[in-house]
Amino acid sequence: MSLRLGDTAPDFEQDSSQGPIRFHEWLGDSWGVLFSHPADFTPVCTTELGFTAKLKDEFTARNVKAIALSVDPVDSHVRWIDDINETQGTTVNFPILADADRKVSDLYDLIHPNASDTLTVRSLFVIDPNKKIRLIITYPASTGRNFHEILRVIDSLQLTDSHKVATPANWQDGDDVVIIPSLKDEDEIRQRFPKGYRAVRPYLRLTPQPNK
Repeated sequence: MSLRLGDTAPDFEQDSSQGPIRFHEWLGDSWGVLFSHPADFTPVCTTELGFTAKLKDEFTARNVKAIALSVDPVDSHVRWIDDINETQGTTVNFPILADADRKVSDLYDLIHPNASDTLTVRSLFVIDPNKKIRLIITYPASTGRNFHEILRVIDSLQLTDSHKVATPANWQDGDDVVIIPSLKDEDEIRQRFPKGYRAVRPYLRLTPQPNK
């Protein structure tokens, strides 16, 4: 199954390091970050899971739950978590799915035969409270994820869901944003953006971030 942006994230029930999880029920009204790893005790993934644990307050502030996946069983996850905690100086505070039967891997198209017939690729999905997939990124095995970029995208998605704006290249929280081209009514623009805007071109109008 090939998933695309806007698709409903497939629901599933699977065992994890924190017990059985029914995904949509577990997600509730939160945003979710589901990210996969090829196997336990892999070096790059060890650093990633440790860093994710350290971002707990950042995720909580954005109403985001993190959940990882590996095709190894729960007992392996438990041993790996001990390693992550010790080597990364943290405490893993989110579940790791034990996808030994590859049920979730098949639902989320995480087995790519040209990469490996047995191990999952390193994909990451951002899922909104309506269970819609809003971001998909697949990384090569040798490159660690940039979790600051993941947070930046979530900030952008949550902002643009609430206001009629888009975020420009390299945008960071607090920077100017772009008024969407479909918004034409000047009265509505003044009401929505009381700080005004700067029209670089008729289709490129910059305004201070409206929730700041």
